[in-house]
Amino acid sequence: DEKEKNYGAESIQVLEGLEPVRKRPGMYIGSTGVEGLHHLIWEIFDNSRDEAMGGFCNHIEVALLPGSQIRVVDNGRGIPVDVHKTTKVSALETVMTTLHAGGKFGGEDSGYKVSGGLHGVGASVVNALSQYAKVIVHKDGGVHMQDYVRGKQKGKVKKVDSSERHGTIVLFDPDPEIFSEIKFNWNQIVAHLRQQAYLVKGVEINILDLREYTGKID
Repeated sequence: DEKEKNYGAESIQVLEGLEPVRKRPGMYIGSTGVEGLHHLIWEIFDNSRDEAMGGFCNHIEVALLPGSQIRVVDNGRGIPVDVHKTTKVSALETVMTTLHAGGKFGGEDSGYKVSGGLHGVGASVVNALSQYAKVIVHKDGGVHMQDYVRGKQKGKVKKVDSSERHGTIVLFDPDPEIFSEIKFNWNQIVAHLRQQAYLVKGVEINILDLREYTGKID
């Protein structure tokens, strides 16, 4: 076939933003089955764990919420919200909507001397594969928020309140367009996070199963 023989520049497709993740999710999280689904939790948790490994965080909470949503809360430094000089938007938006953006690439000069996970790729990948996500950052006296639909921000990062606390709250809802079955395994989550608790000194990890909870969740 003539079309197949002509493999030139016009054959190279450039995918914008987080499109590559949605087109080939298996390349980023291994699979779109049960393991890949749980991998979303590990990626967000790993960012909090890296804060703990650096000595900036001593408490992480992972909650399973109604309707297959997951929330991860830490009391670390909070994802930076100031404007990033390259992207000209908030660093939070850059981290959540750009592949290969994170605080873990620069070695000694970066925000992390030690880290695990996908080295900053994790948050944007999880965002791309979620039908909805929201990040709330307590930092520098303020509460900053941004939400997303399938990896695209719904508006700019905005300051919504003042706060004396510090840390990051990530909420995400895995996308049924990507995952054939969205069913989290409580025992698998507990086992994985318990193992992590042994590896990181001085961090307390709470895991909550609120899937059947009918009251208001803050």
